[in-house]
Amino acid sequence: LCPPGVLPLCCRPPAWDRAPRPPLSPLRPPGLPLAPSRPFSNNKIQVELDESSGIAMMKFKSPPVNSLSLEFLTEFSISLEKLENDRACRGVIITSAVPKIFSSGLDITEMCGKSMEHYAEFWRAVQELWLRLYGSNMVTVAAVNGSSPAGGCLVALSCDYRIMAENPKFSIGLNEAQLGIVAPFWFKDTFVNIVGHRVAERSLQLGSLHPAPEAHKLGLVDELVPEEKLLEKAAAVMAQWLALPDHARQLTKSMMRKAVLDRLVAHREDDIQNFVTFISKESIQKSLRMYMEMLKKRKS
Repeated sequence: LCPPGVLPLCCRPPAWDRAPRPPLSPLRPPGLPLAPSRPFSNNKIQVELDESSGIAMMKFKSPPVNSLSLEFLTEFSISLEKLENDRACRGVIITSAVPKIFSSGLDITEMCGKSMEHYAEFWRAVQELWLRLYGSNMVTVAAVNGSSPAGGCLVALSCDYRIMAENPKFSIGLNEAQLGIVAPFWFKDTFVNIVGHRVAERSLQLGSLHPAPEAHKLGLVDELVPEEKLLEKAAAVMAQWLALPDHARQLTKSMMRKAVLDRLVAHREDDIQNFVTFISKESIQKSLRMYMEMLKKRKS
């Protein structure tokens, strides 16, 4: 386990050892590219770092719904690690390049009809992503520009700030119960820390997906803005957070999140085994097969 005051899995040097940064550059008009920038892109995630501001833009680009496959999760974790280790990067805005969807959550095909070894590898990748994102030293802002159920909601919950497009057709929530599966304790802990115990208990038991206005009312997202203003607002929020000294913000974040992170780190192997045992049950496999059939019928 990490010593007090240190966030796990973050290898970047302490911010207070760095040279002073120039003031943040003013917001650019919408539509203009970030410059100077250092892009790197994988198959499913595009990342572009604006070195003048220290802000990276991470866009999910895995149509049709940005599902969190093993490949996607691995790319996500690697991208976060690269940014953490880059002294020029202080914050990341996470959004989607796919219209109307932020992320549909965990890829069900990774959890159905596979070997127990595959289930274990997949779940370890889910854990790794959450540990890196929830425990990141960077400022993380989710610009939720579409629906975000289940694992997609977890990605947003793991960020420091959530801004959602003001569209009642977009929804967000941990709806695992609708699929006959149970959100693990660290999903639950993250959710409770944001919306409180009673709202989380009701929402998790019902597997609720909350339309954007309701999500804002519950505190699940921090702000609603028109979709065309989403990235502009995310950049403004990021600038506000980065105006503070990095070390004070990072240590405060660690103090607030360390107990939840440590709980998974301490029980990581048990959590993997519980997932493998649960997801391998024939009753659960049957529920997932039925859900996939329903999705196929919707497409046709």
